[in-house]
Amino acid sequence: MSDSDDRRDSRSRGSDTGDSAGRGKPPRDKGARPKGGNRKPQNRGKPAGSERNGRFSKNERDHRDRARGGPQHRDRHDNRRNERTNRSRRERTDSFRDSEKRAAGRGRPRRGENSRGNKEFSERDESRPRAPKLPPDVDVSQLDPEVRRDFRSLPKMVAEDVGAHVVAAGMLLDSEPEKALEHARYARKKASRTPAAREANGVTAYHVGNWSEALSELRAARRMGGQSHLAMIADCERAMGRPQRALELLRSEETNRLPKDEEIELRIVAAGARRDLGQLEAAVVSLQLPELDPRQRNPWSARLFYAYADNLAAVGRNEEAFTWFVHAANADDEEATDAPERLDELVPLLGGPEEAERLVEQVDVDAAEQHPGEEGTSGQGPAHDVDLGVWD
Repeated sequence: MSDSDDRRDSRSRGSDTGDSAGRGKPPRDKGARPKGGNRKPQNRGKPAGSERNGRFSKNERDHRDRARGGPQHRDRHDNRRNERTNRSRRERTDSFRDSEKRAAGRGRPRRGENSRGNKEFSERDESRPRAPKLPPDVDVSQLDPEVRRDFRSLPKMVAEDVGAHVVAAGMLLDSEPEKALEHARYARKKASRTPAAREANGVTAYHVGNWSEALSELRAARRMGGQSHLAMIADCERAMGRPQRALELLRSEETNRLPKDEEIELRIVAAGARRDLGQLEAAVVSLQLPELDPRQRNPWSARLFYAYADNLAAVGRNEEAFTWFVHAANADDEEATDAPERLDELVPLLGGPEEAERLVEQVDVDAAEQHPGEEGTSGQGPAHDVDLGVWD
């Protein structure tokens, strides 16, 4: 038999299908590897889908068919099937989304309720400050023009509301300081970014004696460009046991730019800080200013005379202290100090009413010599404004 006949027989045996496929093949030689020419073509004549171990995937066959240029009916069928599947998925997804939109809000709690349907205030409502009741005679027009300008950055209704409570705080400060502080705190919460509201809160807290709150608010107002209130800030530092910080404020460059009344007040506080540090004589000397003149009547005169007398009494110079308390009482038209009470306290230390009366008369004589025939060029009243009868 020729070689060509052998090859035809081999191909005919390899074309068998079904269960007998491949039974006529000779056993593989486990010895030397057969030459490449003797290896049979793989997978030829086998039914579709019988690739060994599934090593040829559908994509690989499709790629092979496309490379050969053959028909791609299977691809078109698969594409149509994929389109139907994707369209069905889109329809189901759209339907699901529509049902979500229709059901949106059905289980959502109403405003003012929690998820269980219980009534409750929202966090925003809880954080909203409650306004204290305003006195019936509050008039927003009483606001200082500078404060009114500061509130222009607020909405009109808010500005009027805040302004009314600032006025109420000022009205109640002397009679009901705690209520005044409530109004000031409300104004601060409603307009926390305005210097005037922070200043009102700080000043009111200062007069009530809440030093920490006053210090915080006054500092905030100062940073925002409001009034400095250095004297109050220094006094808060002193009240909180930090007198050295009060003295540092006196040495700051800002002191040179203060109005005279604020400068005098800051020096009075600084003298008290020196007393806290045990520097009693230095406190007396620090108040010996050009403004310490009994012939002058300025808004700060009564406070300055009183502070000087108080520091003289602290070092035991009782006669001088008594004289300056007399000057303070004469200058205190608004009765802002307790100078008359301090005079009463010093009478026993001076040896009795006779000595106290002598000192009062001497003050009156000195005033008459300086300004004969008149009360004084600066408006000083007579020294006998002090009631001498209390020591009889």
